[in-house]
Amino acid sequence: MKTIQYFDTHCHLFIEPLRGDTEGILHRAREAGVTRLIVPSVDTESWDQVKALAGKPEIYPALGIHPWSADEELDTQNLENELTITSSVAVGEIGLDFKVETPDRNTQIRVFRQQLDIALELDLPVILHCRGAFEEMLSILSEDGYRANIRGVVLAFSSGTQLARRFLDLGFFLAFGGAVTRLRARRARKSSVFAPSDRMLLETDAPSIGMDGLAPGEVEPAHVIKVAGAIAELRGTTAEDIAWITWTNACRLFGIDSDD
Repeated sequence: MKTIQYFDTHCHLFIEPLRGDTEGILHRAREAGVTRLIVPSVDTESWDQVKALAGKPEIYPALGIHPWSADEELDTQNLENELTITSSVAVGEIGLDFKVETPDRNTQIRVFRQQLDIALELDLPVILHCRGAFEEMLSILSEDGYRANIRGVVLAFSSGTQLARRFLDLGFFLAFGGAVTRLRARRARKSSVFAPSDRMLLETDAPSIGMDGLAPGEVEPAHVIKVAGAIAELRGTTAEDIAWITWTNACRLFGIDSDD
């Protein structure tokens, strides 16, 4: 019988208060059965931090420019080179966030498109951040050049089933995090039941998003088991079942051998 293993597909170990406690975080994760983590960058400064963390066998890197950092000068050739050198499993974290005033929307859209093109060029999935810009993002992803060609995941999905269906129809995965552990997060919880079993992932987005009983800064990858438990209860199954389903999904999306 195989040991149950969990995959946290999104955590930022280079951000305080997690930064500086890598060994402790990984030890606690292993104790909880969380044996794989994807660590995406948020800006060019964090590329080196992610690369350093990727020296750990549990950690898989993803490089990209977060929409909050879209006003940085993006050297697309440099990003392509770094993605290749680091054997990154995705381009991310990228996306659109119209809840912030700066960078402006046009800049965010331009940098988002540049990174989608890089993902196509390198045949990598994308890790998508989206707030207040779902119509704009879906419109871009539905264009002929991207539709059916871009694959990836919408992180920290907490919207309703209508939006879930639209991303699923485009072939995307949905990653569920701390929101599903909160009884009042009805839309996120409904979507975690609505999502097909072969298209959902687990994540913490530590240390950015809290969960029931834990403030954002207290969350770390070990707590992804709480997300699995909440989804299991909602779907009428076991946390172990959710662990194996999402493990398999993550390995398939990110091109990782499930037996390593």
